[in-house]
Amino acid sequence: MSNFVLNAQARAETNQGKGASRRLRHAAQVPAIIYGGEAAPVAITLELRELVKALENNAFFEEVVQIKVGETVESVKIQALQRHPAKNTPMHADFKRA
Repeated sequence: MSNFVLNAQARAETNQGKGASRRLRHAAQVPAIIYGGEAAPVAITLELRELVKALENNAFFEEVVQIKVGETVESVKIQALQRHPAKNTPMHADFKRA
């Protein structure tokens, strides 16, 4: 069992794209995606403060992370993280199923 558990909401197809992602970031949320394995990719939204707190620990980049999306729990590892060039806050995260 991992030490990191993140809560997420699934995003609808109509709530994806550059404009929708900007609106999420202004609302202190981070767009992300979970992909890999046999299941289809899932677009999700994470709380900014929850993700920043997890990123403070270096083990977050090495261990398996649990992401709760509604009733399902995904075991993932972080694949890529995009940060704002000046503020260094997360802008987008990619997670790969473990």
